[in-house]
Amino acid sequence: MSSETSVPSLVAAAGTRAREAGFAMSCDPAVGRLLMVLAAHLPDGARVLELGTGTGVGTAWIVSGLLPRTDVTVTSVESDPDTARAAAGGDWPSFVDLRCGGALEVLAEGGAFDLVFADAPGGKWDGLDRSVAALRPRGMLVVDDMIPQPGWTESHRAAQDKVRETLLSAPGLTSAELAAGSGVILSVRTG
Repeated sequence: MSSETSVPSLVAAAGTRAREAGFAMSCDPAVGRLLMVLAAHLPDGARVLELGTGTGVGTAWIVSGLLPRTDVTVTSVESDPDTARAAAGGDWPSFVDLRCGGALEVLAEGGAFDLVFADAPGGKWDGLDRSVAALRPRGMLVVDDMIPQPGWTESHRAAQDKVRETLLSAPGLTSAELAAGSGVILSVRTG
């Protein structure tokens, strides 16, 4: 995995599913590599939540950082049934729980997580406060797609600006913005 083109087998398989499904919104490779590193650093018994499974590319990066561990749980939720079915076609370890549903419904179930990857409108554009509340003390929130893209509507840009402002100024969070991939804000719950 030393070159930029080399990816873990789970990631390659998820990428194939994305191409076959015509899914164009997969996790950016630079963001994926960051997720893999963050996952590899998680404590024993860690809990991970991904909001926006897609075909499982981001999930695969996270799981690749965790393997061969089995003391963790990864819950990932996708709202689109067809895309969720594509993700479910992967060869996932037993600690991965893929769900089809809304991100805000999963957040409403409660529970605390060591790592939350908010890659869907629910939990990022809407309900960001719920994603933050779902973090354990010292838990990390990863929000991507923070670099504006051509074709974004004014309302999409306004939502992005609101997320940025909230995370970079929120009491109880220590945050940093990175230009990696699609643009990332990392926030750690400190209060």
